[in-house]
Amino acid sequence: MTIMLYLIAMSLVMGGIGLVVFLWCLRSGQYDDPEGAANRILFDDPPQE
Repeated sequence: MTIMLYLIAMSLVMGGIGLVVFLWCLRSGQYDDPEGAANRILFDDPPQE
């Protein structure tokens, strides 16, 4: 029965770490332009001179 307490505690800690990483990604601007890279691949690069 004590293993259940360890597993619950471990899952809460891992969930908290995941939440912190997600919030860090939001604040650092990872999701500012989700369509930019998807549209950029469709267009050719301008010719190099």
